[in-house]
Amino acid sequence: MKWFVYNLLFAVAYVLMIPKFLLRMAKRGGYANRFADRFGRYPKAIRERLADGTPRLWIHAVSVGEVAVAGQLMDELRRQRPGLAFVLSVTSSTGWAQAGKHLGPDDVLIYNPLDYPGCVRRALRAVNPLAYVITETELWPNIIRHATDRAIPAFLVNARISDRSAPGYRRLRWWFGPVLNRLDHVYAQSDLDARRLADAGCDPARITVTGTMKFDVARRAPAKEAELSAYLQAAGFDPAAPLLLGGSTWPGEDAFLLAAYRKALAKRPDLRLAIVPRHFEKAGDVEVAIRTAGFPCLRKSRAENPERQPKDAVLLADTTGELMGFYGLANVAFVGKSLFEKGGQNMIEPCLCGCATVVGPHTENFRPVMSDLLAQGALLQGRDLPDTEARLLGLLADPAAAEALGQRAAAAVERRRGATPAIAAAILKALP
Repeated sequence: MKWFVYNLLFAVAYVLMIPKFLLRMAKRGGYANRFADRFGRYPKAIRERLADGTPRLWIHAVSVGEVAVAGQLMDELRRQRPGLAFVLSVTSSTGWAQAGKHLGPDDVLIYNPLDYPGCVRRALRAVNPLAYVITETELWPNIIRHATDRAIPAFLVNARISDRSAPGYRRLRWWFGPVLNRLDHVYAQSDLDARRLADAGCDPARITVTGTMKFDVARRAPAKEAELSAYLQAAGFDPAAPLLLGGSTWPGEDAFLLAAYRKALAKRPDLRLAIVPRHFEKAGDVEVAIRTAGFPCLRKSRAENPERQPKDAVLLADTTGELMGFYGLANVAFVGKSLFEKGGQNMIEPCLCGCATVVGPHTENFRPVMSDLLAQGALLQGRDLPDTEARLLGLLADPAAAEALGQRAAAAVERRRGATPAIAAAILKALP
């Protein structure tokens, strides 16, 4: 009965969300690509590849961050079992754009099917995977149910339960418990995540705390750093001047950075600012904010060979796949989605690059990571907007302190690597 109710509610909710999907297609363009994948219906070329007899392991990732985790796991699984091939499924168009970087010649990329019985059954018949692996915690009950009914092992890796989600999982443990207990094993990021999974009804014997795989994912991008350094010099950015970077910023955080930049210029007139918004389609709003604040704006997407800019010009990096390169060049970075109750973006990446890193008070999505990094004095976290600004300005005014913080950060990240090889070995041991 409960499956009937779930499927009915899912169908109603999906119909109600169709306008949202259409709007997203209009905004992001690529979202409409391969839309039939959501119904388990694939182009002929994809069907032929899936039916070529190659055994494949299905890994699901939601968007960019989870795709990076999935890609790291795929690399490690291939290292431990050469020749292993994969089907990688994603939910978002931005995840699709990044997924291609992680595919081998025998791998197949698809959009995740809707969690409705007919769509799921078609997808599983087409893919016929060795196992089904979910990254983070996007649980689709029908996929898990139908996969395990077909004796396909299922795993949840890098699992976390956010502060916001935990009460709901606990209240609905009568529903989530049986779903979670269909999984062969769950690899949790922290002891707190393990407790919350158990509170949601998961058998503790199925849970292993491994730490977060995101420490293994972060890799510097020296080629991209060199490319961006040349670009900045062509635009008149002095390579010896300090660079303040806003990484993966969300609405409101750009104005915060611009205000801090104005104050910092009084003591560091050679300082430069670059902003990398989380969603490139918001770049127009960010440009308006920059110009309203009185600064010239250089949009990277519009200037492959830029002219030299005024000394206080702000770079708006409205391109994809370049954030890691910018972190490698920055002296001080503010990591976005952390100032106004959004949960935080990845602060491991700037820390790995030896960049002095500041985050706002809201980093719930990276709780175990923050616990580790704060304990090692590897970054600074503001209590609120004024405190975050004060910490940012303090680092900009004290280059020696910023350099020391960056060095501690890089060392801290290196000490926390190792979760991915252990998880890959456990999954391979469980495979036929």
